[in-house]
Amino acid sequence: MSEFTLKSSRFRAERESSWRELQTLVERVEKQGLTSLSAEELTRLPNLYRFTLSSLSVARGVSLDRNLLEYLELLSTRAYFCIYGVRASFGGEIIKFLVEDFPAAVWQARWRVLGTTLIFCLAAFLAFYLTSGNEEWYYTFVSDGMSSGRTPATTTEDLRKALYDGADAEASALNQFASYLFSNNVSVGMLSFALGFALGVPTVMLIFYNGAVLGAFVALYVGRGLGLDIAAWLSIHGTTELLAIILCGAAGLGLAKGIISPGRESRLANLAIEGREAGKLVIGCVLMLLIAAILEAFGRQWITDISLRLGIGGSMFLFWTGYFGYLGRKACLER
Repeated sequence: MSEFTLKSSRFRAERESSWRELQTLVERVEKQGLTSLSAEELTRLPNLYRFTLSSLSVARGVSLDRNLLEYLELLSTRAYFCIYGVRASFGGEIIKFLVEDFPAAVWQARWRVLGTTLIFCLAAFLAFYLTSGNEEWYYTFVSDGMSSGRTPATTTEDLRKALYDGADAEASALNQFASYLFSNNVSVGMLSFALGFALGVPTVMLIFYNGAVLGAFVALYVGRGLGLDIAAWLSIHGTTELLAIILCGAAGLGLAKGIISPGRESRLANLAIEGREAGKLVIGCVLMLLIAAILEAFGRQWITDISLRLGIGGSMFLFWTGYFGYLGRKACLER
């Protein structure tokens, strides 16, 4: 056996176990993705890659056999793409966000979502109760700009007409209306989120106020015998829109939690962690508000049948419940 062959065999024997380990990890990443690796294996992967690069450099320097060089070059290339390569296409990232990241963020924040929902519902019930007893309370909760001319002074027929007008509206007008609704709703949602930096107090107040407006508005219609009409009118878009605003409020409370209760981390570090999760909530809520704006501008205007309105609203409620409950819990368990 020549000295060259001996040198090559010794070189391979000393390092081959590490190459094989890297090859095993690379093959698993190529087939199942990085998530298939444990935390320890993820730490080992770049170390093994650097070791293999070093081996390749030595092998080239001493001119070892060509088959070994080709093996190390191919293994290094595959490992590089596993570590530094593009993980997914833009479309793949969007699908991952919708199927995993967004519902998981909602599931992780479920107790804050529940708390925000209770605040909203408490405000709505209080405003409904007060307005039902005395319609003058309506002016306390609903400003002139938000009432759109629907006040206790409005006749019952005009109130009813407002719920069913728009069936003959043109698509161009509804497009403008949808843009306005989307912009307005996103502003409310973003404000609920951003106010979380002020320890969450303004966020709670804003959620409470929105709930009170809804309660007073519903009380006005229920008092005129239009309870089912207003429920159908609201449900077609409200099950999406109101949920998105509540989620934005929960995201704001997440920021407040990062400041108030940092745990072992510094407040700044914990705020960054909470902020990333809250950011996923808000991005998803923007998509929800877009859907709500389309439903409100087109569906609510063109669909005037009470049963169909309630059917669409109920279907959207069931969809969001299943989406966050099933996909959110599943994504959290798989992490």
